[in-house]
Amino acid sequence: MPKAIWNGAVLAESDRCEVVEGNQYFPADSLNMEYFKPSNTHTTCGWKGVASYYNIEVNGETNKDAAWYYPEPKDAAKQIKGHIAFWRGVKVQA
Repeated sequence: MPKAIWNGAVLAESDRCEVVEGNQYFPADSLNMEYFKPSNTHTTCGWKGVASYYNIEVNGETNKDAAWYYPEPKDAAKQIKGHIAFWRGVKVQA
């Protein structure tokens, strides 16, 4: 079962992930929300839409914009609505 880990903490774990461009997108209900803090960062993908981000905070350390999601993805990426992916040192074990 895919699991996302950073700084010794399990951020998310689910067998209902969606894989897009090699990234595991975890369903929102699989997140341990105690580690997620909203970020003001936004980026745009030509085919997925506008992404929003979370900072990850574990044991007093912050990993800025280490998780992202598409609140309103374009039709081509509609399967990742309500899902979150990781980068910036977050280890995803599949």
